[in-house]
Amino acid sequence: MTPFPWETAMRFGFGILRLSPKAFWAMTPRELGAAYRAFYGDAAPLNRQRLDDLMQNYPDKEAENGRC
Repeated sequence: MTPFPWETAMRFGFGILRLSPKAFWAMTPRELGAAYRAFYGDAAPLNRQRLDDLMQNYPDKEAENGRC
């Protein structure tokens, strides 16, 4: 069984949804999943190969000030 992707869930909850820690930890995984689908649609999650392809095609670029 695959463990729950807590790192990804926290990045989405805190970074994208801007939830407070209290609000994030009060959510169920099902509620977080519904928020994710509302934001991104019902697309299947990326597998490693698709992520590698996207990173190859769209690499991060450093700005002039050294930040991405």
